[in-house]
Parts: sequence; C-alpha cells; structure tokens
Amino acid sequence: MKAGLRILGIALPTLAFAGAAEAKIPLVNATCPDKIEVHADEGGPVYINGKEAKLKVFNENYYEAHGAGVTISLSINPDGSPSVSYTGKGGANGVCTLS
Repeated sequence: MKAGLRILGIALPTLAFAGAAEAKIPLVNATCPDKIEVHADEGGPVYINGKEAKLKVFNENYYEAHGAGVTISLSINPDGSPSVSYTGKGGANGVCTLS
C-alpha cells in the first residue's frame, strides 16, 4: 500500500504540471468597432455583448468566438498578451481595443 501511495505522490505533481502546460484563454475585456463588447474569463467562456459565444479552438494560441452576428478572433502573442479582432456582417472588420 505504501508503494501505491509513493507512485500516487509522484503521479499527482506530474499531472498537475501537464495541466499547467495546456493553453487557456486569458482574461480579456475588449471593445470593438460597431459597439461590440468582448469579455473572456480566464479559461473561457467568451462573451460577445453579454451573451456566451460558441468557441472554436484552432490551437493553443488562436481561438474564434462566434455570436451576435460576428466572429471574434483571439490570438495569444508570444509574450502571452492577447490580440482581439472581429469580422462582422457585410465585410466589416477591425482591431479591438483591450481595456
């Protein structure tokens, strides 16, 4: 039984480290042109104008959130900072301002 506890004692920190290596959406608050407000809690979800958006994960550094007739693109820069842009109806698009 003690051997099992020793193995568990080694496995748990290893699993915790592996979980920490996973990318997560950072805390983000942004305002986009056309009165679009974006909020993401750390780890998700993403909200567009106060409503939860459908999230698509491309990789650990790029996500898209769809809702309210727009697509929000959230990318994580190499320094860990987020960049947010949007694409809307009729080809509207732009860069969002982080707040």
